[in-house]
Amino acid sequence: MGGFTLDDILATRKPRDSWWTVFMVDPLACRLALLVANHTSITPNGLTRLSMLIGFASAAAFTEGMLVAGAVLFYLSFTVDCMDGKIARLKGTGTPFGLWLDYVGDRVRVVCCAFGWGFGEYTRTGDTDVVLAAVGVVVLDLFRYINGPQLKRVKDATRALLEARLEGQFVLAESVLRSRPRTELGQAAAEFGQTTADDTDDTDRTDRPVVDLQKAFHARFPWYDRFRVFLTRHRVRTHVVSGIEFHAAVFVVGPLFGPRAMVPVAAVSGALLLAFEMSLVYRVWLASRQVPSTAAEREKVLV
Repeated sequence: MGGFTLDDILATRKPRDSWWTVFMVDPLACRLALLVANHTSITPNGLTRLSMLIGFASAAAFTEGMLVAGAVLFYLSFTVDCMDGKIARLKGTGTPFGLWLDYVGDRVRVVCCAFGWGFGEYTRTGDTDVVLAAVGVVVLDLFRYINGPQLKRVKDATRALLEARLEGQFVLAESVLRSRPRTELGQAAAEFGQTTADDTDDTDRTDRPVVDLQKAFHARFPWYDRFRVFLTRHRVRTHVVSGIEFHAAVFVVGPLFGPRAMVPVAAVSGALLLAFEMSLVYRVWLASRQVPSTAAEREKVLV
């Protein structure tokens, strides 16, 4: 039905994604997406609905105490979920409603699997710790997906305020650097037709200066740039423990080690998720403080 190649599918991947998706899911999801694209007419929304059905099957398996089966089904559900966006971008068949369906489907899958596992284990063992862990998983998942959009609003507001204070005459350092180290910022800026603080003594230049909202964060954690470059060059985002890794730990890795491992794995992965979320909040807070309150303070954000 189609003449798509694997390279066509690979080109539809996100520029950066979670490490679990990049290394543990995409190698399979891309090949399955190629089969779907070439041999079926299933739509991205159809794949999302299939992912939800497999997720319900995973929840049922957890409820019955079939933890390995539940883990395999959860992994397959997420794999299919990773295929819908690729097919949408490949064929141009995505819909606005599909964005809602994909988001809600993810939340429903996590809630069902968490309470399926919690209810099932409680009925078999009477252990209330399992119920508390299941509730904690749902609460942390909801917090993660509430916190993300709110942090984006803060970032957008910070950039809007910066644009107003600097009259729009700037470009952000991360837009120039991308996967390059910060030591190459001057060279990267020159290649993109921008200037750094060292170049601004030339009054005839009309290029926009580079603004670094992450200057304070990198001053506190100088090792972070090497970490960022390494991950970015491997198509991995710097948020190492996101909701995706959290779900994978709780519903894929934990069940493979048996019932006794589920609560400790949920607790450790939950703590790591919360720690990384707080690190994001800290970075956004530092960036918001970099915006000059007056024109005289504009130099503090220039590179």
